[in-house]
Amino acid sequence: MTDPFIAQRGPYPVDLEPGEYYWCACGHSKTQPFCDGSHEGTGFTPVQMVIAEKSQVYLCGCKYTATPPFCDGSHDLID
Repeated sequence: MTDPFIAQRGPYPVDLEPGEYYWCACGHSKTQPFCDGSHEGTGFTPVQMVIAEKSQVYLCGCKYTATPPFCDGSHDLID
């Protein structure tokens, strides 16, 4: 498996309604931070998340978080 593409060096703050979402893990999606199918053939798969109530979340943009799909500050450690 190759390293993910860094889509942005920082989180994506998003307001989400209740529902099912798929976070882009490969970094190639044109609809960041959500999956658009660009991972095909990369070895990456999107991460499913279910939101129970309307909330603001911070989704990882660098794709190196230890807590996918949520930002853990890993972008501060990337050279």
